[in-house]
Amino acid sequence: MTGVAEITGALKRCLKARGITYGRLAARLELSEASVKRLFSAGGFTLERLEQICRILDIDLFELARLAHAEVPGVTELTAAQEQALADDPRLLLVFHLLLSDWQAREIVAEYAVSRAECVRLMAQLDRLRLIELRAGDEVRLRTARQVRWRRGGPIRRAYQRRVLDEFFGHDFAAAGEVLRFEAKELSHASREVIRRKLERLVQDFNELADVDSALKPSERESVGLVLGLRPYVLSLFTRMKRGKAGASR
Repeated sequence: MTGVAEITGALKRCLKARGITYGRLAARLELSEASVKRLFSAGGFTLERLEQICRILDIDLFELARLAHAEVPGVTELTAAQEQALADDPRLLLVFHLLLSDWQAREIVAEYAVSRAECVRLMAQLDRLRLIELRAGDEVRLRTARQVRWRRGGPIRRAYQRRVLDEFFGHDFAAAGEVLRFEAKELSHASREVIRRKLERLVQDFNELADVDSALKPSERESVGLVLGLRPYVLSLFTRMKRGKAGASR
């Protein structure tokens, strides 16, 4: 059940996503920053105060409750059988992917070449797979967390990982807002661990922002890809020049 801790956590995520500090929120609420910090620490929100904060965040109480419910731990890794069913049917995978991003059936039908009958059939299949709960009026409740981790070496990665990476990097990343950086340095094990933790934090921030923005209409969002990689690596051009390697200069 969603409780005070989940509501408070959802509010904090929304504030972070909107770039609103406790100080700025306090000014909008005409409170001291210390009062706002105590409010979030104790979780003593009145309904009126929640409505005020929601107006500042440009969300409603329903969306806040949904975001708070997402704080409750859910299944983040599917079974091999569930993944295999998705890997075997790209249209089923598409609908599941969109439902994870809070799309409604009518929005899927309007945007994709999927009829309502097929959309309902695919959602019913997802229900049988126990990935969602299909309710009256084509309403859906997820049985998983919104952020699903595909199994390492599992059916989805085997079927799509190479294709995804080829499509993602087969691009010049020259448009505004696009970023591609590659750095190769020598680091100690301890420093690598620091970087790894920072990358994990970045992924968490990315997913939290996606959760908050899922309250927006699909037309107000754009699908964005983020790829992170960290491993020992030396450019093959350099390794071929090492002494003792075939073809190396002497």
